[in-house]
Formats: sequence, C-alpha cells, structure tokens
Amino acid sequence: MENKDKEIDKYSYPEKVTSNLSSKVDLNNLLRKVKEEEKRSKRQNIVISAAALSVVAVFGIILTL
Repeated sequence: MENKDKEIDKYSYPEKVTSNLSSKVDLNNLLRKVKEEEKRSKRQNIVISAAALSVVAVFGIILTL
C-alpha cells in the first residue's frame, strides 16, 4: 500500500502549484498582458517591414549602378 501512495505522490502536483490553480484570475492582469503583447507584435512588424524596405532599396540602388 505504501508503494502506491509514493507513486501517487510522485506524480501529483506540489502544494504550491495546486494552491495557484485554485486562486482567482485577475482580469486586469490578463488585459495588461494582452496589450503588452500587441505592442511587442506591432514593434516587431515595424522592424521587419523597415528591414525588408531597406533590403529592397539597397538592391534597387545596386541595380541602378
């Protein structure tokens, strides 16, 4: 019987994790995280677009020479 108890304990969540699972979700934190992710995504898109435009401009300059 003790071996089964040890196996169950080995695969169960620690107390700290289970206490976090039962806590309430703060909607304000979730909304803030979504807004931050959107800002990061927009910045990344701008950087990628600027890099692509630069490559096209350099390639165009090289072709005109």
